[in-house]
This record gives sequence, C-alpha cells and structure tokens, in this order.
Amino acid sequence: MNRARFGAARSRTITSGPVPARIVATVTDVRAALPSYPHADRDDIVENLHGHQVADPYRWLEDPADPRTRAWSAAQDELARSWLDTLPGREAIAERMRSLLSAGSVSAPVWRNGRAFFTRRQPDQEFPVLYVREPDGTERVLLDVTELDPSGLTTLDRWSPSLEGERLAYQISVGGDEESLLHVLDVTTGELVEGPIDRCRYSTISWLPGGEEFFYVRRLAPELVPDGEEQFHHRVWRHRVGTAPDKDLLVHGEGLDHTYYYGTHVSRDGRWLVIGGSPGTARRDSVWIADLSASGDVPELRQVVDTSDGFRVGAWVERDGRLYVLTTHDAPRWRLCVADPARPEPEHWTELIGEEPDSVLEAVRWFDPGDGDPQLVVLRTRHAVSELALHDPATGRRTAEVPLPGTGQVTALSVVDAATERDRDRLWIGWTDFATPPCVHAYSRATGRTELEQRAPGAVEVPAVHTRQVTYRSLDGTPVRMFLLTPIAEPDQPRPVLMTGYGGFSLSREPGYTPSALAWVAAGGVWALPSLRGGGEEGEEWHRAGMREHKQNTFDDFHAAAQHLVDEGWTTPDQLAISGGSNGGLLVGAALTQRPDLYRAVVCSAPLLDMVRYEQFLLGRTWNDEYGTADDPEELGWLLSYSPYHNVTEQTDYPSVLFTVFESDTRVDPNHARKMCAALQHATSADPAKRPVLLRRETEVGHAARSVSRTVGLATDQLAFLAEATGLALD
Repeated sequence: MNRARFGAARSRTITSGPVPARIVATVTDVRAALPSYPHADRDDIVENLHGHQVADPYRWLEDPADPRTRAWSAAQDELARSWLDTLPGREAIAERMRSLLSAGSVSAPVWRNGRAFFTRRQPDQEFPVLYVREPDGTERVLLDVTELDPSGLTTLDRWSPSLEGERLAYQISVGGDEESLLHVLDVTTGELVEGPIDRCRYSTISWLPGGEEFFYVRRLAPELVPDGEEQFHHRVWRHRVGTAPDKDLLVHGEGLDHTYYYGTHVSRDGRWLVIGGSPGTARRDSVWIADLSASGDVPELRQVVDTSDGFRVGAWVERDGRLYVLTTHDAPRWRLCVADPARPEPEHWTELIGEEPDSVLEAVRWFDPGDGDPQLVVLRTRHAVSELALHDPATGRRTAEVPLPGTGQVTALSVVDAATERDRDRLWIGWTDFATPPCVHAYSRATGRTELEQRAPGAVEVPAVHTRQVTYRSLDGTPVRMFLLTPIAEPDQPRPVLMTGYGGFSLSREPGYTPSALAWVAAGGVWALPSLRGGGEEGEEWHRAGMREHKQNTFDDFHAAAQHLVDEGWTTPDQLAISGGSNGGLLVGAALTQRPDLYRAVVCSAPLLDMVRYEQFLLGRTWNDEYGTADDPEELGWLLSYSPYHNVTEQTDYPSVLFTVFESDTRVDPNHARKMCAALQHATSADPAKRPVLLRRETEVGHAARSVSRTVGLATDQLAFLAEATGLALD
C-alpha cells in the first residue's frame, strides 16, 4: 500500500547566489486596448434551497452543446490568445521548461522471475517508455505509447506483469478520457495476446500464479445502469486470458452502493484474495477476504471491515503467510497490525508497528536478503519528508535506518521476488526532491549504504535554489508547515511569489521535481507550498480538520501562509500569485473571493467552483463525503459559505485570473470554470487591460497525464500570465 506523504523541518542549500527580480511593463501596446469581455446572458434563475435563495445566472453555461455556450467559448478562446500570445518572456519560459523537462525520468524496477520491468523517458520523448531488462542485462522496449499513437493523445495509465514475468497487463487511455483500455501482451515476443477490454478505469490487476488468470475491476455496460450513472457501478471480475470479457466471472460488487471503488490483491502463493473498497472517495474502507484454495471459481468472500466502522485500512497477505493490515483504527497517523488470514477480523489483529506522534506510516515492504533474516522496510513521512527504516517482522522492533539522499520523497520501493536469484540484499528506491528529477537509488543490506543506481537520463542544469521548510500559525493558532524555494538564503527585498497548495482528500504534497517552480525561482521569484489541513501530511486528523464543516480551515491556512510571506519580507500582496488545480482549483477560487486584496494574480486549473451543484456532474457525487451535500440543509450551509461561484460580489477589484480547463476532463466538469469566469468578468471592477479574467481551453486532453509538449505549452501560458501580473521578468 502506498499513499501520499510529507515531512521534516530541515533546510538545505543546493546552490546559492542572488538572482534579483526585474520589473517589467504590465501592459503592452498590443494589449492596452483589450476588448470588452464576451457577452454572457444573466438568466433570472433563483432557487429556494432549504430556505436559502441561491442565484445561478449562468446555468446555461453548464451545457457545452448550447449554441450560446459554443459562441461564448469561442469568443473566450480568441480573447485569451490575444492576451497570452503577447506576454513578455514567453519564449524564455518555454525554453526553460523544455530544458528542465529534458531531464527525463526513470522508475524503480518491478522484479518478476529475474526480469526487471521499469519506465524511462529520454530527453526527446513525450512520454515514459516501458522496458524489460532480461537476466543477462539486455534491455528492450515493451511498450511505447507514441508508437501506438504518434498523435500524442494516448497515455499509459498503469501496468502489471504476471508473477512469472511472461505476460504484461497494461491500460491505456486516449484523448484524456481516463477510460483505461486493458490489454495483455506476451513479454518474450512483444505480441498482443488480447485486448482492448473497455471500462477498466481505476482497475487494479491481480495475477494468479501461472499467468492464465487475473482479478480486475470493470464497470457494468452503460445499457445496464440508469442514465447518468455510466461512470459508476464497478464490479470485481475473474478473467481468463484469451476469453471474451463477457464470459468473466462476477466476483464482487453486486448489491453495494453504485459509487464503490475497488482494489484487489492476490497473495504470491495464489491462496488468498483480498478486496478493498470504499464508496466514492470516502476515507472509510471495507475489506473482504477469500481463501481461493477452499473456493470454486467464484470465491466465497468474508467481510473483515465495513465502511460503517469509519476508519481506513489497507490489507494484504505477505510472504510469511500473515495478513498485514495498515490502518487508522485507533491510530490517525496509521499503524501496522498482523493477523491470521483465517481469522481476519479486527478483534484478532495484533499490533506490530505502532503509531508515532510526529510521523505518518505510509507503506511496508517485505525484504528477504536471503540470509535467513527477513526484514520489513517501513516508509514514514515526517512533516511530508520521507524516512525509511528496517523492522523485525516477528517483533516489529526497528533494526536499522535506511539512508536517503536528502530531504525528498520516496516514490517507490521494490525488492527482487522469490524467483530472482541475484541482488537479494538490495532495496530499490524511487527518489525525487524539488531539484532532483525522478531517479533510482539502491540500498545494500550488506554494506548499509544507499547509492545512486540510475539517474534521470538527460543532462540538465538546475538553477540556483535554496529549499527549506518553515512553520507559521494559521488563524486559529494551529502550526502549519510550508516548503519554500528561494533564489537567496534570506529575504533581501520583496519578490514575486508563486504559492500553490491542495488541502483535500488526505492527499499530501511532497518534495518532488517541479520544473515550473524551478523556472520561477530561476527568474528571481520565490515558490511556496504550504501543507494545508485537508491533506494527509500529518495523518487522518489533519485531513478531517480540513473537510466538510471544517473546510474553511484549509482556506485560512492558505491565507495565513500568504500573510506569513508578506510579514517575513519575501513579498507584497501586489507581487503574490497563487495557483491550484482540481481541489486546488477550489482552494484558489475560494482564496480570490475571500481575500481579493491579498492576491495579485491567480491560475485556477480544472477547478471545482460551484459547490451547490458539483454532485450533478461527472464524478462529483463521489466527493460528497469530503465536502458535504447540498441535499442536506446543514451541509448546504457549509458549501454556500465558501462556494467561489456563489461568493462573487459585484464592484470588487479582483486579481488577474486565468482559468485553464480541459474539454476531455472526465472528473471535474469544465462548466465550473465557464460559470465562474462569466461571473468574475461581470463583477470585477478592475481594468481588464491590467487585471484580466481569461479562460484558456484545451481539447483532447483530460484531468491527468499529458505529453511533454502540452506540459510546456500550458506552463508557458500560466507562468507568463502570473509573471506579467506580479512584475517578474522571465527573460
């Protein structure tokens, strides 16, 4: 099990030396006469919802097929390009982004029967390529999505080799739809064995020994579900390779809530099947287990934990035959328990590794060096920074620390499987930090040292940057930590700052290679990332302190971070830019409506902004455990208190705002940004030639993965927009 993490209050200087910010003209002659905003009808729609009079004048913008929406969107496209294409420093920032992204990446290997499977992206490639390394050390390409689709619209979602390393299941999506079409190929020949199998979004693949069967997750066919529920109704199936998917055996999911997501695990010996599930994104898990040796083709599942118990849990059967349970039950920062799989209920759990008061337990891996002394590799994060240690699997006692390269993030852990004879004493560690592209280190149990195994393949010059973690106080006095990337060690003058954040769904923002941040700092700016409540940086209590009725804490933490940067002399409100995407788009949407005086410019990407109607679109109904529902009178009050769309007020001097949306987004509907853009363009009292409100659209790309060239294009527009507003010279 691997979840998001964060950690330690440490400061590290990579290189030093001031890079002074330079002020640039805020309005070019070309943009001085910015045309008026496109007309948007304001319909007289006011609904009485539980006693609240809720206006929604731009509801017509929810329908992308409405002729008014089409015309308005086309006009916004023209307006956005007329502004963005003339911004100063565009070529410089594009070249800087291309240079930083040319570092490429490499992933930690997954071992199967002497074969190592991994991804690598070369400097000139748009996407990572999947490789296999044979026992003799030779490498060859298994899957390159640009060969499948030279247009760059196909992305690799996930992949899983069989236990014997002879077959590989992989999932791809096209045009950003995240549909995850499932295929199986023969590893030796590279030939396609079967596929595509559709409707496999978010599916795990759990192979049975022999490579002939696996368990996976697939949605029901659209014609079998009610209208509007086509993205739900997941089921767990048992599939035999080469058999038509409509012949798959239904294993689990019938009769449960239609929003359930599932994950599967099969023990290495093929005996135990473990299924985890939760309704939507609720952090309340259910777990079922089945003894496959005592079942027929359709296993008899036994429920271990129910979502009504109200805690989080991840369970798997390890190589020693015990059931391992990573859980927040009586431990909001997580603990590890073990049990007999035949007696898996919580009353039979025995704590093996307990909760710690100032770190979060993230993941556990079995590590057998082959000397008769197996260990558990335990990953913790301390205030968002990764730490690794070895523990005795019999007692849980910590036996050794695993050295790490610095203040950063462990992205993956892997060891050889039982069928691989060599390198048994080595632990492979996927690694990154703010200035280090994704690379692989290896720890040797024999030497106790961790050394660089594979660096990212491209040579790249990382700009001079200092990184540190500071602590500030939020509105209610809660201490909150924040990462800072700066061009100098201490404040010398107010500089343009770009602050971002997330603060939701128990997801953590950790140190990781961030080309856009490095490009900003290279130009003389400061980049900031606070660990907001709602995230998982300090465990489940930290998450719960920023969700539902406590969501305002997330925004207060963000405002307090901004004020801290002003008070410490790093910036001024007129030089402070903010950006966020998805739930982070909600964050900056709330920030700009609550404190328009504190922020000069905003990039709001793929955002949630209408919190009254968010459940009615795409995957929105799966998020109501996080935010609340407008169907409940009390919860509607929470939502209305901060919903950005409903808190736009006329004749307000709003910051410059750039909405960036992706028309193939199947998670967050672009109508949120359309409606908010229209509302702000109508309400703002700011001169549009100085503080514009713009909407930038992309087609055939979705919420997540994108090509390098698309990444450069988006970052160029976003950074140039923010730099122009805050006075940061990019060239």
